[in-house]
Amino acid sequence: MSRIDAKFAELNAAGKKAFVAYVMAGDPDYDKGLEIVKGLPDAGVDIIELGIPFTDPMADGTTIQLAGQRALAAGQDLEKTLQYARELRKTDDKTPIVLMGYYNPIYSRGVDRFLTDAKAAGIDGLIVVDLPPEEDSELCIPAQAAGINFIRLATPTTDNKRLPKVLQNTSGFVYYVSVTGITGTASAQANDVSPEVARIKSQTELPVIVGFGIKTPEAARDIATIADGAVVGSAIVEKIGAGESAEQVLAFVKSLADGTHSA
Repeated sequence: MSRIDAKFAELNAAGKKAFVAYVMAGDPDYDKGLEIVKGLPDAGVDIIELGIPFTDPMADGTTIQLAGQRALAAGQDLEKTLQYARELRKTDDKTPIVLMGYYNPIYSRGVDRFLTDAKAAGIDGLIVVDLPPEEDSELCIPAQAAGINFIRLATPTTDNKRLPKVLQNTSGFVYYVSVTGITGTASAQANDVSPEVARIKSQTELPVIVGFGIKTPEAARDIATIADGAVVGSAIVEKIGAGESAEQVLAFVKSLADGTHSA
């Protein structure tokens, strides 16, 4: 059983939904970024999504793009991002860590080397937004063979013909993108999301987590009532970009976690 599977089993036993927090590794710099990441579990985060900074983040809105630019300018790279996981694992062996990003940095490192290093660092899952199911042999299947979940995105445009292909080699959970477009734009509406979550759940036993457009504790709670959990990224990254202290950022994260867990 992976850490992700164990976390959902634990939450189900407690009758709670999952709160997933996304932060960009190395934002605004290595030390402060690491301080925030290490504080996420105590703030109530069930699963950490750790962004890998990349020069051409085509699926991300301005907020995440700027976070990546700050991280890259501060010298963050894939190796230092893996080091975040190594540092967290010194004190926390239970909170799942999912790397989220693009294939180029992984390809540049070499898939075999990357998977060996990621597994040793304590990485539990991957979300690689520019690798469709047709490219599963590139990374998805090797990752699962290495014991790392490969988490796929489903979107409002993933119709019933496409959905089985998306779900085919997915593990850990399904990430439902609640709005069409890039991150950090429109707000997610539970009434719109509910039938889509039900449609996905009718075709898989995996948990379905909803992200994009969730900005407040109330929105996180509303989404968590109709899904297996909520993901918040841009709203957290905005706080970091505004120069708020690690304590302030983590207090905001805790409010989002509390909202999700109240569902």
